[in-house]
Amino acid sequence: MTQRAAQPAGAAVFDRVAVRAHRDRAAAGLAGHGDFLVREVGERLVGRLEDVKRRFARVLDLGCHSGQLGPVLRRQAAPDLVIEADLSPAMVARASGPARLVADEEWLPIRADSLDLVVSALSLHWVNDLPGALVQIRQALKPDGLLLAAMLGGETLFELREAFLQAEAGQEGGVRPHVSPFPDVQTLGALLQRTGFALPVVDSDRITVTYESAEALMHDLRAMGEANAATGRARHFARRATFRAAADRYGETFGGADGRIPATFQVLYLTGWRPHESQQQPARRGSGIVGLGEALRPCER
Repeated sequence: MTQRAAQPAGAAVFDRVAVRAHRDRAAAGLAGHGDFLVREVGERLVGRLEDVKRRFARVLDLGCHSGQLGPVLRRQAAPDLVIEADLSPAMVARASGPARLVADEEWLPIRADSLDLVVSALSLHWVNDLPGALVQIRQALKPDGLLLAAMLGGETLFELREAFLQAEAGQEGGVRPHVSPFPDVQTLGALLQRTGFALPVVDSDRITVTYESAEALMHDLRAMGEANAATGRARHFARRATFRAAADRYGETFGGADGRIPATFQVLYLTGWRPHESQQQPARRGSGIVGLGEALRPCER
């Protein structure tokens, strides 16, 4: 089943048609070159299942890329079924599992109460309607079903962003977005609660990769399908002089003694459960055994 790329009306942050096109172009060369970040984050994400003492029979890998997470899920969780789904038809065609689906995260074609686990590695940061996507994921989960997701956070590629800001301010007298906007920990924690997930947890990690040049970093971003798809992005390449100035600024500000430059990827990990009566519940209001007066009484020294 094929779902169209959603482009909601109104002020969309991301161009979903461009997101799909970027992933389509990256699909052929992703395995073995541009998938190092997906593999690393996927391993860390699925590794969290070691702390969950239960079996997940029906699993959705949402934003599966070209199938990097499928073998890890089958080995770690031993499910009966893993559905590999991605916005990009070219990505899905390269996944190796028997159940594959071209689907948009913003229009999830999954029956309610049908999944035990939804895992998503490095795809949800391209979603415009993230609250809506999370609600759909919660509805697709069975009661006591689990969401494990990883997405890029707001500190991602701060070096590249700063280098371009300085270069464009000097070369062109103005700036345009070259790195897409990403959320932060506090925003995602509140969002999980607002969309009805129980026991929500959001934590952050950093992965730093070094490159020989800014050109090599940009090449890798395109190879990963992570080129800028913000609606406010420039629709043409930066002028050669501006790009050269940005590359020079990058090296001067952030480069190491060996001449290589770092690129930081902040990864935000989301955990949330569909509510169920068996889950740990917060204490009933007023059930505390220490009164307010007692708690506020000055301590004796």
